[in-house]
Amino acid sequence: NTNGAQPEDRGPIREEFQILEASIGEYGGSPLTALKYVTICLLNVLIDNTRSAGLSNGSQMNASNLPTLNAALNALSAFLLLMGYREIRRGNRDRHRQWMIGALATSILFLVSYLIYHSQVGSVPYPHHDWTRRVYFAILIPHVILAAVNVPFILILVRRAWRGDFERHRALARWIWPSWIFVCVTGVVIYFMLYRL
Repeated sequence: NTNGAQPEDRGPIREEFQILEASIGEYGGSPLTALKYVTICLLNVLIDNTRSAGLSNGSQMNASNLPTLNAALNALSAFLLLMGYREIRRGNRDRHRQWMIGALATSILFLVSYLIYHSQVGSVPYPHHDWTRRVYFAILIPHVILAAVNVPFILILVRRAWRGDFERHRALARWIWPSWIFVCVTGVVIYFMLYRL
């Protein structure tokens, strides 16, 4: 930095990445350890961006930041689901369980953030009236339906895994895993179409 100013707001983010790197090396790359520090880094970035935009003025994060947080949680859930699928295909049940617990945790965080946002803002209409409108609703409608349908079945999946009923867990997961990751990925697409297009 040529003018001698200290980038204080970026310090915590760099520190968390250093802790993440050390923790992965110490604990053999535990997915839950990685998830913990990625979440901390994500929150630091959002708070830093809020300050940079002059939205917080030292107060709490503005509700207008929650859609970005929701999209990031959806993307993180999709990544964790893919990693969980990879591990179970390799026959590594313990690692699969860790990745899937991470996916479940981020999905719960998303749901809480989503409900908080829409309780404050309400419904957000799609602003464009061109060809993208049909594409948007073609993605939104199955996204909303599957998101609602998935919740009880995900709870059943967790219950079966917890009880060690892996045969029935596997049979249901063949249907729910693709639906779950579809909801996560389309959630990110909907965010970009609704807020960034």
